[in-house]
Amino acid sequence: MDPRIERLKTVEACERFAANARRLGRPDLADESRQRAVEICADTHGAKSTAEKECLQAIYAYEEVLTEKNGRRTRASRTWQMIERHGIHEAAERAVNRPQETAGYKALVEMGVQEYAFEAVILRHPDLFSEAAVSASKQRLEDWSDET
Repeated sequence: MDPRIERLKTVEACERFAANARRLGRPDLADESRQRAVEICADTHGAKSTAEKECLQAIYAYEEVLTEKNGRRTRASRTWQMIERHGIHEAAERAVNRPQETAGYKALVEMGVQEYAFEAVILRHPDLFSEAAVSASKQRLEDWSDET
């Protein structure tokens, strides 16, 4: 990550940097700035473990994708509701155990940031999730890589 981006401390600063980078024809720096904004949001949420932090990053990355797609700040309301009801690990499990891939997964893959998807998080921390979730995550990521 560019050292200038690593020094950014707020989401607003990341957004300004990204806008300037796009204006100057540097989409790579704009993307890095968006990733930094995701990190900042997840850091301020108070995750209790690396896996929780990565799940939060997945949600915030999805919100960034939605925001860019809709042209206005957009929250992942249903996902946050599921987290409030079931906790973050259970919410991630429920998302990947659905028969169809989630809209969040599709959006992250289309933007090229699939490393933020719940599926990728689950595969990085398989000991924290059920065998069914690990298997579904592995299959979905394999299916995606076969399509590209």
